[in-house]
Amino acid sequence: MIDVRHVRKEFADVEAVKDVSLHIQRGSIYGLLGSNGAGKTTLLKMMAGIYKQDSGEIFVGGEPIFENTTMKQKLIFLPDALYFFPQTTIWQMAQFYKDVYPSWNEERFWRLQDVFPIDVHKKIHRMSKGMQRQAAFWLAFSAMPEVLILDEPLDGLDAVMRQKVKNLLVQDVAERNMTVVISSHNLREVEDLCDHIGILHKGEIIVEKELDDLKADVHKIQVAFRGGVPTAFLTGLHVVYQEQRGSVLLCIVRGQKERVESYIHQFEPVIFDVLPLTLEEIFVYEMGGIGYAIENIVV
Repeated sequence: MIDVRHVRKEFADVEAVKDVSLHIQRGSIYGLLGSNGAGKTTLLKMMAGIYKQDSGEIFVGGEPIFENTTMKQKLIFLPDALYFFPQTTIWQMAQFYKDVYPSWNEERFWRLQDVFPIDVHKKIHRMSKGMQRQAAFWLAFSAMPEVLILDEPLDGLDAVMRQKVKNLLVQDVAERNMTVVISSHNLREVEDLCDHIGILHKGEIIVEKELDDLKADVHKIQVAFRGGVPTAFLTGLHVVYQEQRGSVLLCIVRGQKERVESYIHQFEPVIFDVLPLTLEEIFVYEMGGIGYAIENIVV
């Protein structure tokens, strides 16, 4: 659905995006992660056809997206800093969306008022940040886009509204095969939604995998032995992080789960558990591997 091929973008003397290539399948929820200043927003704006890349190609639905009015009628980009026309109400913005997006669904707009209980005649600029975010999602979901690109989408929403929005996203992906791209620093919420992950650092993609595959060869273990950790124990493991907590050793290791477990059992530990590894831990490990380290990554 979205093909990014060797894309580069520079602002003044800053190369924000460097030779990035990635592919996002139709009906996928793709999480774009990265350190601060990694180039995520720049890449999203190029995918949305707002910025033109300096080199490379970006195709959405098989067509170049920049200055492609027809394809942009099927795509909505919700930025971190939302923008609405001055002094407009939700109803007035809805009329604008109705004119711009041929797929606008009036019936759904009114049905979604049960999800977003806001007065349609209230001026948006007078609303709180969270209510403005609700209004943006209300309009976006009513426009029924084929592609929805979201930059820090849940910022400002309370816990209940976050869950409502996530449910609507999953529903539209399942029922309409909508394609979603999400950039967020809240990795726990991204983990709940995304099936594919790309990690961007200093303008370059360093990891791009299905989330399940990303977790398949990285494991968090805790072990304890009578008399302490055997001298040779760690030499047979690909340990990327270790931390001693009393008599218990916590490690993040790479490798096939069966081989790791078989190796550890040879040392007859008194405690041995394979613990769930979160996307946040994987992200911190991957970033640490390229020198963007943080202390205490096992949480």
